[in-house]
Amino acid sequence: MSADIAVPEHEKEMRFYSRVLSTGERPLWRAEDLMNNLGLPIIGLGRRAPEYESLPLQWMPHIQVADVGSSVARAAELGGKVLMHMKDDSGRSQWGVVLDPNGAAFGLIPVIPAEAVPPAADEDGPVGCIAWLDLTVPNADATRDFYKEVVGWSVQEILMKDGDEPYADYAMLGSDGKGAAGICHARGANADLPPVWMLYLPVGDFEESLRRIEEEGGKVVKAVRGEFTYAVIQDPVGVYLALVPG
Repeated sequence: MSADIAVPEHEKEMRFYSRVLSTGERPLWRAEDLMNNLGLPIIGLGRRAPEYESLPLQWMPHIQVADVGSSVARAAELGGKVLMHMKDDSGRSQWGVVLDPNGAAFGLIPVIPAEAVPPAADEDGPVGCIAWLDLTVPNADATRDFYKEVVGWSVQEILMKDGDEPYADYAMLGSDGKGAAGICHARGANADLPPVWMLYLPVGDFEESLRRIEEEGGKVVKAVRGEFTYAVIQDPVGVYLALVPG
């Protein structure tokens, strides 16, 4: 899984992510270029050049699909907005950038061969990766159906509670039956989360990363410690993402 974003104040943003992600005795991310500790480009932080002005300030996950052109067209039919659609000289779709009906941005790319997928760990321990991906929206049922149609994911219900009231969030499963992402209702513990794809990035020293966030001009929106420890944060230009212990 990979993701990218085009940001203003690129130098300031680069410093923020370099400092926040490169904590611990064995950092999971390289401070100089934000590649992971194996030198793989999992996340990309680009400059906000004029050709990217139409893109929202959100981290955009790259979602693999069998046919980019068909998925782009289906997204538009279902109320999404196509921001970019790159084709080769023969007219074959290469990749696309889409807003879903909630305004959450994501990229569509061809399926990557298994041998080209970077490892999530090596012999020496964990490496930098996107640990999880989820989207919190007011209407999770409609959003679930949108991504089923556009991406081809299947669904597994995850039982939740809002006080004494039960409800279900959704784990979206890839063709291998493994969890690819989560789609959640904006209620209960998730009531205040924004409707954007939230990247969960692991860091070597969780508490030190949280300390550096405000030091570098960001904000800790929500920090949870316990069985599942994570923090929702904003970077200096207001972009949301989440951190988890590596």
